[in-house]
Amino acid sequence: MSAVLAPVSPNLAATLALRGPLGSLDAYIDAVSRVPILSREEETQLARKLRDNGDLEAAKQLVFSHLRFVVHIARGYNGYGLPMGDLVQEGNVGLMKAVKRYNPDMGVRLVSFAVHWIRSEIHEYVLRNWRLVKVATTKAQRKLFFNLRKAKKKLTWLSAEETLKVATDLGVTPAEVSEMERRLSSRDVTFDPTPESEDDEHSSFSPASYLPASNADPAEQIESAEWEDSTSSRLGAALSELDARSQAIVRRRWLADDKATLHDLADEYGVSAERVRQIEAAALKKLKVAMA
Repeated sequence: MSAVLAPVSPNLAATLALRGPLGSLDAYIDAVSRVPILSREEETQLARKLRDNGDLEAAKQLVFSHLRFVVHIARGYNGYGLPMGDLVQEGNVGLMKAVKRYNPDMGVRLVSFAVHWIRSEIHEYVLRNWRLVKVATTKAQRKLFFNLRKAKKKLTWLSAEETLKVATDLGVTPAEVSEMERRLSSRDVTFDPTPESEDDEHSSFSPASYLPASNADPAEQIESAEWEDSTSSRLGAALSELDARSQAIVRRRWLADDKATLHDLADEYGVSAERVRQIEAAALKKLKVAMA
């Protein structure tokens, strides 16, 4: 006789699907704890419906009935200082992946199969967000990252004997253990502290504090001053080669603080604006040649 499935209540389903704002994480945990746990027969029947018929309602019930286990697993990662809600959310992603791949004919309960997927997603989230600078990139480093804290029995640095024991237990080299210990003990430093962080004891050691100012080199300062003087002299000499009207138009159009328009100069000289533009263009061309 087939098992009778207890449907998930519509209100609870809406809450779990996060269709509206959630009041608190405690409210979510309370909601998932009220979802009935499926029996082996119910779980197998739902899994077969999903596998054979693509039944999304069956998938939903499988996911909802296991959300409490995701919360339990996520609580084990509280020590990394990351939001519990985010850890649960990432674990839920792993649960959904597990439900999609679950084969009920293997004789293994879904919760046992899903643990790997849930932990995998949470691990990836922790590694992406625990530090701005990645501390674990290789397989051995990832293994150390999640096991070294558990292996250390005190807050001080590991001794040579302790390092060797940890390396043996985890199947890595002592050098890898020491390197990961240094990485875990380090901290991210802001490159350029904000005004709000000026009182931070570490702000004075930020990399930006050790960069030289753009005008710190006396040789560059002298070179810049000489270049400006040379440019000003050459521009003055080039302007003196123009006729009086061309000089005036260039100065009024490009060098004056209150720049004149083509129409202003056209009215002043009694010519068209197009004529003023032509004079300006010819003068600028001569200046360009003289300054080259």
